[in-house]
Amino acid sequence: MSTIPALVDRYVAIWNEPDPALRRQSILALWTEDGAHLSQSIESYGYKALEARVGDAYEKWVKSEGFIFRRLNNIDSHHNVVKFNWEMIPADGGKAATVGLDFLILSDDGRIRCAYQFIVT
Repeated sequence: MSTIPALVDRYVAIWNEPDPALRRQSILALWTEDGAHLSQSIESYGYKALEARVGDAYEKWVKSEGFIFRRLNNIDSHHNVVKFNWEMIPADGGKAATVGLDFLILSDDGRIRCAYQFIVT
């Protein structure tokens, strides 16, 4: 796996990716087979569920609502844990509609075992 900022950039990029096949490839590369993405309202375990989770978010927020996701410059990590903030902003510019915090637990090979998502605003 590459550096932590590159990993986070790849992670954030999948939420903006319009091509389902490329999203699938990225999920396979980023997560372990039994990996998870957990928010307060959605729990996704395994590749198929992760594909559905990321695809649903893309369809709703990026394709239909016209937002994009981008990371903020506050990545912090140690051992096998990474945390960073991200924001959802209008694709044509403007203020953030949502700011979140993601907390990633990595496997020994650098892939995501579990991504915890918290909505800040």
